[in-house]
Amino acid sequence: MSSTLHNHAALSEVSIDSPSQLDIKINVNYRQFTLTIQLPIPLKGITGIFGHSASGKSTLLRAIAGLEQTLEGEITLADKKLVDTKQGLYLKPEQRQVGLVFQNSRLFDHLSVLANLEYAVKRCKNNKLSLDEIIKLTELTALLDHRVTELSGGQQQRAALARAILAEPKLLLLDEPLSALDQHSKAQLLKMMLTIQKKLNLPMLYVSHSLDELQQVCDTLIVMSKGKVIDSGNIHQVIHRLNSYGDADIMHQQTSLSLPIKQFDNGHGLTTLALNAKQDIFLLANEDFEQQTLLRCFILASDISISLTEASDSSIVNHICGTIKQISHQRNNVLVTVHCNSQDFFVMISAFSLQKLSLTIKQQVYLQFKAGAVRTFIH
Repeated sequence: MSSTLHNHAALSEVSIDSPSQLDIKINVNYRQFTLTIQLPIPLKGITGIFGHSASGKSTLLRAIAGLEQTLEGEITLADKKLVDTKQGLYLKPEQRQVGLVFQNSRLFDHLSVLANLEYAVKRCKNNKLSLDEIIKLTELTALLDHRVTELSGGQQQRAALARAILAEPKLLLLDEPLSALDQHSKAQLLKMMLTIQKKLNLPMLYVSHSLDELQQVCDTLIVMSKGKVIDSGNIHQVIHRLNSYGDADIMHQQTSLSLPIKQFDNGHGLTTLALNAKQDIFLLANEDFEQQTLLRCFILASDISISLTEASDSSIVNHICGTIKQISHQRNNVLVTVHCNSQDFFVMISAFSLQKLSLTIKQQVYLQFKAGAVRTFIH
């Protein structure tokens, strides 16, 4: 098989010369929908784009990729103008050095996996990436002779990802590439995306309906609603601000965390995370954790309970002391923000429980949650 592959530079020796920023100032007008975006997007790592259906996420990606003809305004990728409608500038998709992976793979059904990949290589000028290495990176070695119709959904998306990378874009756009996959395939592809981004230094914009997916891989989060950006910034901070929206359709309200792994296995199948110098968090151990030093995880607000005293005779392993920072009423429920030594936790309780415990701002309380309530999407 190696004789059929192109012999470019080894992947470990090369990365994509990535731009530092994407500047967007555009309007897209349809009869029942308007997209208005004025936003500089720092291109570092993976940037998530999140929101309801029909919020404008896919339209934004199409505009960046050159597939949206009705827009007005400017799009600049680093120092390269992609669009400037006042100047009559509108680069064709193939001139933009922007890759796009859709919900469905859009591979050539009549070709083998290898032929699909070689097609991308032939269209790329001044190839720097190794076809062999990209095949290994996307775990396609055993599938090269297969036709696209013989592949599972997850395999097709891996092939589509490889093909997009082999075009050597300076920016990769991912339009809900996991939406049709099962949980195992989603987790596998998310880990692959992280590895690819780090090894190639390839910035990505990743659209998804799943906040849990985005929380695991994104550094920055952009939230869209009705054709506008309503929030953007650090992934954890934006997720926490979303909690206050009280919109059940947006997300399951949660505490989003990135914590160092203190101990992989405490001898009882639990991994220990260091919340701070005095308090730890326990979750169910997974063999993948052994290779990491920092773990992204989240806890649903509905999975945490509040006690006025520290439990000493409970089967629940996580007990954290904190001070009530905010109390927000949401219909018959209450979202309580508890500050625990530089980290905010979000707890959803009933209005009845709030009254029963007589909770107030600045009151010291104890949070309780099971090890199984600390979740990671990938693992």
